Amino acid sequence: MDTEHTEQTTEFELPRSRTANERLHALIPGGAHTYAKGDDQYPEDLAPVISHGRGAHVWDVDGNRYVEYGSGLRSVSLGHAHPRVTEAVRREIDRGSNFVRPSVVELEAAERFLATVPTAEMVKFAKNGSDATTAAVRLARAATGRPRVAICADHPFFSVDDWFIGTTPMSAGIPAETNELTVTFPYGDLTATEELLNRYEGEVACLILEPATQTEPPPGYLAGLRELAHRHGCVLVFDEMITGFRWSEAGAQGLYGVVPDLSTFGKALGNGFAVSALAGRRELMERGGLRDSGERVFLLSTTHGAETHSLAAAMAVQTVYAEEGVTDRLHALGERLAAGVREATAGMGVEEHVVVRGRASNLVFATLDGDGRPSQEYRTLFLRRLLAGGVLAPSFVVSSALSDEDIEHTVDVVAQACAVYRKALDAGDPTPWLGGRPVKPVFRRLA
Repeated sequence: MDTEHTEQTTEFELPRSRTANERLHALIPGGAHTYAKGDDQYPEDLAPVISHGRGAHVWDVDGNRYVEYGSGLRSVSLGHAHPRVTEAVRREIDRGSNFVRPSVVELEAAERFLATVPTAEMVKFAKNGSDATTAAVRLARAATGRPRVAICADHPFFSVDDWFIGTTPMSAGIPAETNELTVTFPYGDLTATEELLNRYEGEVACLILEPATQTEPPPGYLAGLRELAHRHGCVLVFDEMITGFRWSEAGAQGLYGVVPDLSTFGKALGNGFAVSALAGRRELMERGGLRDSGERVFLLSTTHGAETHSLAAAMAVQTVYAEEGVTDRLHALGERLAAGVREATAGMGVEEHVVVRGRASNLVFATLDGDGRPSQEYRTLFLRRLLAGGVLAPSFVVSSALSDEDIEHTVDVVAQACAVYRKALDAGDPTPWLGGRPVKPVFRRLA
């Protein structure tokens, strides 16, 4: 059954998805290859298993169609199966994807990337964001001779590797000695960051952060952080996995005019194909090359890091962004969605409990209880109603494939969800509307 955009009933069920999830858990730890895609992130027995996607829509194995947000954990910003991207990929697949020597596509992709992000002087490609950020950390440690890494405490994820994961509740298997080498600083607070650098004077190799998240950087903050890092002999690393392309084609560094020493890109770079990038100053990047006279750094060396079809996808993505003004479209779509959602929440009297936040191209929502505290129970209620209405939205992060009709439908479904939300608030207990256990945070010590 294809429900198109018709409203579902409260008995909305996904029997085939439920069976597929059981099979997934029997074969794959966690039932997914990314924790943020786990069925624990969705209401009980309502975690759709996807059959296919096109544009801004996905279909589950039960035959339901959804308007999808946060596609591919923010990676599919042009929409699924974008024709210009898939055509570029097909061309390269027919020519071979991986060779014993570099392909000319590697040269073309590097030239194109550095033209798109002119604040960088060299680039090296990989397959995922974790490899790129870890390479940046390793390079900073080698260049400075220092052991400690300072991460922004307000940003949720940098890498699957020990230097970051050891700081989360899921730190099992990571030696305490490793965890002690990672310290944190607060976003937007130069004074606190300088106090940290003074406390560990001569020990901090780098400051790594997302240059912007749900709020704009305070005036002068990024420039001040750059000056502070350089004054203390640190490497400044911008994690642009999310801000890359969604803030501007050249990332947050291009938008705000502050150049880091190193930066990492991924997600939107490949529109769902596996490609990431480490970019930065030639002086640093050459430490991982063959033309530096110092001790060699094992920077990035991946068998599949330069697969031709993924690099072709990245080049096609950059072309589409430049020729079609995608970043501007993402912002316009996000602004329309945010305005509609806010009107819907106000109309149902829950505007202080269902809150849309973030840059228009990267919207998220908070679900708050009657006392204004973040609530997984109310998030469960909200997600359940969205799913029943044909909206798959762990966030409200838009893709450029969304139509006006998609956004209108989303706003209508949000209004319906908020009507139930209001009932739960009035009752003082969302439990009758959960349909099972609440959704859970990704980072937690016990399953």
